[in-house]
Amino acid sequence: MIHRRDFLIATTATLGTLGLAPALAQTDALPKRPIRLVVPFAAGGGVDVFARLLAEKLKEKYGLTIVVENRGGANGSIGGSAVRSAEPDGTTLLFSAMTHTMAKQVMKSPPYDPVTDFTPIARVGEAPMLLVMAPNLPFKTIAEVVADAKQQPDKWTFATAALGAPGHLATVLFNKLAGLNLTIAPYRGTAPGLTDVAAGHVQLMIDPVLALLPMARGGNVKALAVTAKARAALAPEIPTAAENGMPGLEYATWYGVWGPKGMPAATVTALNAACNAAIKDLAASGKLAEFGIEPVSGTPESFADFIEKDVKRNSELLKSVNFEPV
Repeated sequence: MIHRRDFLIATTATLGTLGLAPALAQTDALPKRPIRLVVPFAAGGGVDVFARLLAEKLKEKYGLTIVVENRGGANGSIGGSAVRSAEPDGTTLLFSAMTHTMAKQVMKSPPYDPVTDFTPIARVGEAPMLLVMAPNLPFKTIAEVVADAKQQPDKWTFATAALGAPGHLATVLFNKLAGLNLTIAPYRGTAPGLTDVAAGHVQLMIDPVLALLPMARGGNVKALAVTAKARAALAPEIPTAAENGMPGLEYATWYGVWGPKGMPAATVTALNAACNAAIKDLAASGKLAEFGIEPVSGTPESFADFIEKDVKRNSELLKSVNFEPV
């Protein structure tokens, strides 16, 4: 005879096991060999910082061996090409921003189709952007910058991490709103461009808050505004673009993980679940807030749908200013 208490214990244990089954199955589908997480920009930029945060959490949470590899150059396409040509077994992944998805819109001869040649795995975060200026310039507001640039446009140049990068698109929007066509100089990532702004060789740069704020707080560059509707919790002392003289300059960057085309569905699902869980933990610990990143999670399908809409929006922005791929 089975007592009611024993029956309840057995039933609870069974239900618990059944509930764990999908999670265990997903964990089993994670790559067993070391994972190469390719960042297509120089070390030290916003994409690199976030990639390393995620890699460390995935190591801690799942025991994965993840090596972050910086492969900068050619608007991020050198790193993208390395992932595209890799075996689609989940051991070579790309960590990038919207720069990756804009390759066809900003390059005359992109080495791949950033949408159809890759497997979207997870969108993991987004962040406001920061407009900074060379420290040797006397201006304090965007309105003052625009007024001077209209008088002397040849004296003003924007640095950008890469063509098609979030900072590039935000800069295009700046030019459009200001009625200017200031030169935009692409670099091999955020760090080298920011170095030139700090040295006064280039006058302006827009890039994620997490990448530019340390230099701004250190006095190496001047922070003018965040490109958001509200001030960033990470830097409440910095005004919004609207407060500083340019209403409408609102632009956020986002980050995601991709793999090569043709990855097994089970591996994609497992990596997506692992990324979502890691981002949840990072958000709960306050690590993301330290860098001004808002957590994002969702399915691979929702990521693919987001990419389609984002590419359309940014393509229309580039077309509105007659941008020509280079």
